Amino acid sequence: MGSPLDSVPDVDIDAGTFKYILIKVHHSPEGGPETSKFIVRGYAWAEYHANIYEKVVPPIEKTGLDCECVGGGRIKHSPDSKSIKVYGYSQGYGLADHAKSVEILKKKYPDYESITFSNDGY
Repeated sequence: MGSPLDSVPDVDIDAGTFKYILIKVHHSPEGGPETSKFIVRGYAWAEYHANIYEKVVPPIEKTGLDCECVGGGRIKHSPDSKSIKVYGYSQGYGLADHAKSVEILKKKYPDYESITFSNDGY
């Protein structure tokens, strides 16, 4: 039997330049070990990083999982040139572990030529 974590997609991002957050999703079954995974969410419509969290988390938590935002930043996603750049930070959530975000994005977009990060910028 699969974990409830399997039902949560690892990545959901838009094209263009936008804010993103890195979320840790936890599954804590009664009497069993806690399991968790990280997911990346980023959308052009979000004015603030908190807007993403407020929209993404309630449907996940309704399934019995817990969520925790562990940081944010920005993503420049160019599907035409098959490139993603992760950078910056969230004033509210702090700096995400961009290396972890890039690792997750590389699994989702294995055919992309460039998926990189920088801790510079806002």
